[in-house]
Amino acid sequence: MIKRALGLLLLLVLFACSAEKHAAIPQGSNVLALGDSVTYGTGAEASESYPELLAAKTGWRVINAGVAGNTSADALTRLPELLEQHTPRLILVELGGNDFLRHVALQETIANLKAVLSLAKAHGIPVVLVAVPRPNLLGAAVGHLSDDPIYQTISRETGTPVVKNVLSDVLSQNTLKSDPIHPNAQGYRRMANELALALQELGFSER
Repeated sequence: MIKRALGLLLLLVLFACSAEKHAAIPQGSNVLALGDSVTYGTGAEASESYPELLAAKTGWRVINAGVAGNTSADALTRLPELLEQHTPRLILVELGGNDFLRHVALQETIANLKAVLSLAKAHGIPVVLVAVPRPNLLGAAVGHLSDDPIYQTISRETGTPVVKNVLSDVLSQNTLKSDPIHPNAQGYRRMANELALALQELGFSER
């Protein structure tokens, strides 16, 4: 009986830990969207980028810090100035696609992404990773792309939340993309909707 009671208690503790949510980010707060051309909104109008749409959904001031062509190393270099300039309450990180296209060593990409997380942590800023698919001509042709496993690994090793299967699903559907690696306006709208739901489930957003 004692062993069973202890086992039930352990399960309850584990459930409570898994159900724990993050502190809500107040409306009007600065939230930094750090990324590449997908964050920038290539393939759609500026007003149709996912950061712009996410701002309307959450009430946050989402700063679009997406730069077309940026690798994880480029974004890491830009991050200190962005933190000083905007003092964000949350950072969304969508990076890695250009690393894959340019065949950057996988360990280098992982190290850069972890350095982004470490820098944010040093400033007391929570981060949410947005998983990115590795370019795959066959997967794109048959409409089945999947997130690169490094995002799940980084999430597990650093305790960082990761939003999975959003960009991969969008880029798997021809009606949602402007070219093989960028969403169109409808695709960015899907991204913003899915990210808003994920951020709400994590506790960051109340809307």
